[in-house]
Amino acid sequence: MTADLRDLYQEVIVDHGRRPRNFGPLPDASHQAEGFNPLCGDRLTLRLKVADGVIEDARFEGAGCAISTASASLMTEALKGRSETEAEALFADFHAMLTGGPKANPALGKLEVLAGVREFPSRIKCATLAWHTLHAALRAESQPVTTEAIP
Repeated sequence: MTADLRDLYQEVIVDHGRRPRNFGPLPDASHQAEGFNPLCGDRLTLRLKVADGVIEDARFEGAGCAISTASASLMTEALKGRSETEAEALFADFHAMLTGGPKANPALGKLEVLAGVREFPSRIKCATLAWHTLHAALRAESQPVTTEAIP
């Protein structure tokens, strides 16, 4: 990765961290889950509006570090219009990108700005918190997701 590309990716992360997209309540949500990272205190609630298996809207609330917030912001942008199956596949690709899978996957699109997080193992759970919360929401799990229970 070139220094210019790395700088651009960092700018995108900082922008989404400071001005998260899709942040706020979703009163007509059909799916919801809570996530918590006890190591750094990141906490979020993810709400989805799913109709006929398609994610029509996704919003989140909570507080966390720039990586956690940017990941949730970028994830909610990427989810809209995707089927639940496509969302689970995106989760798997994103998780693989950060934990040792392929470094580049065209299906991830803009989400690849977070690929550099893999160089900082202590921050991987910050980046994946929203995604594990998504997984719980799609499976209608009632218990909050904690990153300490996730490999």
